[in-house]
Amino acid sequence: MRKVKPNNSIQEQVEQLLASMSLDQKIGQMTQVERLTCTPEDVKYYHLGSVLSGAGSYPESNSPNDWVNMADAYWCASMTADKDHLAIPILYGVDAVHGNNNVKGATIFPHNIGLGAAFDPDLLERIAQVTAKEVLACGIDWVFAPNFAVARNNHWGRTYESFSEQPTIINAYAPKIINGMQNGFQANSIVAGIKHWVGDGGTSHGVDQGDTVLHWRELENTHIPPFKHAIAAGALTVMASFSSWNGDKCHGHKYLLTDVLKNNMQFSGFILSDMDAIDYLSSDFYQSVGLGVNAGIDMFMIPRNWQEFIDHLRSHVELGTVPMERINDAVRRILTVKLQYGLFDRPQPKLRELANDDSFGGKEHREVAREAVRKSLVLLKNQAAILPLDKQARVLVTGKNAHNLGHQCGGFTLDWQGVSGNEFIEGGTSIWQAIESQAPKAQLHSNINSITESVSSFDVAVVVIGETSYAEGMGDIRSGDDIIVKTGSQINGEMNIIKPYGKSLELAKLHPEDYQMIKTLATHNIPIITVLISGRPLVVNKELQASNAFVAAWLPGSEGQGVSDVLFGDYNFQGKLSFSWPKTSHPTVNIDDTSYKPLFPYGFGLSY
Repeated sequence: MRKVKPNNSIQEQVEQLLASMSLDQKIGQMTQVERLTCTPEDVKYYHLGSVLSGAGSYPESNSPNDWVNMADAYWCASMTADKDHLAIPILYGVDAVHGNNNVKGATIFPHNIGLGAAFDPDLLERIAQVTAKEVLACGIDWVFAPNFAVARNNHWGRTYESFSEQPTIINAYAPKIINGMQNGFQANSIVAGIKHWVGDGGTSHGVDQGDTVLHWRELENTHIPPFKHAIAAGALTVMASFSSWNGDKCHGHKYLLTDVLKNNMQFSGFILSDMDAIDYLSSDFYQSVGLGVNAGIDMFMIPRNWQEFIDHLRSHVELGTVPMERINDAVRRILTVKLQYGLFDRPQPKLRELANDDSFGGKEHREVAREAVRKSLVLLKNQAAILPLDKQARVLVTGKNAHNLGHQCGGFTLDWQGVSGNEFIEGGTSIWQAIESQAPKAQLHSNINSITESVSSFDVAVVVIGETSYAEGMGDIRSGDDIIVKTGSQINGEMNIIKPYGKSLELAKLHPEDYQMIKTLATHNIPIITVLISGRPLVVNKELQASNAFVAAWLPGSEGQGVSDVLFGDYNFQGKLSFSWPKTSHPTVNIDDTSYKPLFPYGFGLSY
């Protein structure tokens, strides 16, 4: 595994390009635009350095071929040179956070919280390789992943994007994932974008985009280590965090962005802003642009008002409020990454080796995802060894998440907030479909009340319950608006207020229908196997007590067979909690707490 080191020939090429560029060409390289707001002609005219697809933004019928054609058009526009334009290829970026999850028919892996429970670094490298291959099949170069947040509060709506509540597992995963994605910058590689710098998992009350109030030593020991490991492995890009540190927004934090990341940690790639994040540095967008650039952001994710950004940044340079050497530093870093990755030497997307590759969403890739599901499951209870199940048993399968691929995959699947139901996700297998394929006497019943008289005809019930899909702040759990008021009052800048998922981590309060179903079944004296689909540990004391066995399945993704493989004993449980399991919604519980009293401790997990 090699660290990205200065390369004389690359440095020479960068300096030659830089010397020939106008201010507009340089600012264009610093601008990343959402595809829905720009055409290929815009890419050429404004010298844009990057285009992205936000979650849920896809071309035509959302097939790999549609993506290749789209990427090709943007790339060709960027490579059209004339007296006013240089041929500098764009980087096209996507949120491929658990597989190439924007694209129909992709292999969808478990979200990071499940992969943390697997604690298998080699598996993570293979997942990264599969993800890279499915991204390349769509003609794309760059992903805004992996997420190296250390989530310290389950109320945070992004908890499932974190591998663990402490950095040890993430440190072990970081070099494997970077190597799996970037792979020496060969033809089968993509550019990794590690995020979010830094401390977004430690915000007070778990508020998304909130304030992480910590002494430097704790930030350094808990939240920074995964980034050090990833940078040492050669990670080329870093996305700044929407959150703040001790009241100051990370996007305007020169100490964190420039002094720590670029100078002390010697990160030689470039820093990307999060979507619209500089908007919240100030109520004045012009001022926000200057603050973000001077703090150390190199490329700006500006989905809508990007032309205004370009005008403002040009004005700042002309007025001297942003030094020209800061612009040159940013562009130098962007060009270095493009050359280091070999982007200038790659053919247009249509002609690339893996474009429209048949492996996309194929059996080999899905087997890796299925393995990941098996290894991520954590068995929390197995009373009287009710598991594993007999394949000849009469199994009643029920619960709102039993036959719902959308809920099974979670957020960032085809859309920002994910989807519900089965019609949108192609090629996947729901947990019910997986059980049905192994147990010929199994039956699915959505409405328990309609079969109460015949419950006694079944040997066992598998009840698949839990959360529905969400992403980012819309997954936050907040007991009241006072939390937002308090958080906002401590932050220097603006806050983006988003309606939360609920008010309590107690599943019985979030989704009372789940406990009601378990309770109804329990009155018929049928053994109950509960499978919890969730993006975080929830308070499930009631559901746990009423169940004979209880499985934390997290957000397993598209391959439900991984669940049935273990329920029926073809494979043993091997997942161990990478998050402590709480007894109550408050206070939070983490392994290094002075008073550590979880329901299940970090590292817990039963097996057969």
